[in-house]
Amino acid sequence: MLKKLKGGFLLFIGYMLSPLSWWNDLFFNLPIAYGFAYLFSWMNSDLFVPLTIVGYWISNILGILMMQFGLADAIGQDKPERNLKKELLVGFASSTVYTIAIVGLMQFHILETPAFLLGLN
Repeated sequence: MLKKLKGGFLLFIGYMLSPLSWWNDLFFNLPIAYGFAYLFSWMNSDLFVPLTIVGYWISNILGILMMQFGLADAIGQDKPERNLKKELLVGFASSTVYTIAIVGLMQFHILETPAFLLGLN
C-alpha cells in the first residue's frame, strides 16, 4: 500500500512538471527554471536566458521520469526488469521536442516572453 501511495505521489508531481501539463508551466516549470538560471548565472550573467531554457528542459525531463516511475509503482506491477535506458531516452526525447517547440513559439512571437525575462536582454 505504501508503494502505491508513493507511486501516486510521484505520478502527481511528475505530471505537474511534465510537458503534459503545459498550463502549469507558469506555476512550476518556469519558477524552477528561473531559480536554476539564477543559481548558475553567477558564472556569467549573459548565460541567464540560456540557463533558464536548460532549467526548463531539465524540469520537463524530471517530470516525465517521475511519471514513469510513479506509474510503475502505483499500478503495482512487480516487473523486475525495468529498462532504465529506454525510460531515460523517452523522457529526454519528449522533453527536448517540447522545449524546442516552446522556444520556437517564443522566438516567432506566437507566445509572449514572460515578464521576468523581458529585461534581461
